[in-house]
Amino acid sequence: MSIRAVVWDVDDTLFDYTTADRAGMRAHLAAEGLLERYGSAERALTRWREITEAQWARFSAGDVTFQTQRRDRVRVFLGEELTDAEADAWFDRYVAHYETAWALFPDVLPVLDALAASHRHAVLSNSSLHVQDRKLRVLGVHDRFEAILCAAELGVSKPEAGAFLAACTALGLAPHQVAYVGDHPRIDGRGAADAGLLSVWIDRDGVYTGDDMVSGPHRIASLAELPALLGADTRFGARPTFR
Repeated sequence: MSIRAVVWDVDDTLFDYTTADRAGMRAHLAAEGLLERYGSAERALTRWREITEAQWARFSAGDVTFQTQRRDRVRVFLGEELTDAEADAWFDRYVAHYETAWALFPDVLPVLDALAASHRHAVLSNSSLHVQDRKLRVLGVHDRFEAILCAAELGVSKPEAGAFLAACTALGLAPHQVAYVGDHPRIDGRGAADAGLLSVWIDRDGVYTGDDMVSGPHRIASLAELPALLGADTRFGARPTFR
């Protein structure tokens, strides 16, 4: 049976999270007078990303809440015993800088346009609905998706099959009728494949090699490759005509 819907990851798939996070944190650390705490701006940014990944893993495993992982990212990064209010205030100041750098990847709107008439669309993210709903609205693509599902509200996160199956249920489709597009080879790629979806792994920069490689997902370097992979009867980049 043909693929009838595409479910999308958000961060580093549709939204250039890595660039926005680095730009936002650099500006925030400069404003806080912390750029040189780790010897250089690059080391500070690397340390922030390492802490973010470690705390996010705790949230994904269900060990802490979404808000707790945010607060603990701040506490570990600063090496200080902050109250919840102090950690929240620090993170909120970072977010103000981070949001100024929000942007979609250049290949996102063309592929959403190309697939608009042929496929239904939804979002599945290991974040919270509060965060991703607002982000998609600011980026101007919220109305492209029938459903927006996030781990914080679902109570299950990728790569667990239940997260992917919840997205299929929201669309009223069987897993084999749904494609999932995400940037992480195991969390997105392997997880979607194991859940029975057509798994598409977007690896724009070719950063995953060796032990990071997984079998199962279809690997693409640009979303421009997606319509052909799905067998969509449309010319990529051309806005569909509705009658």
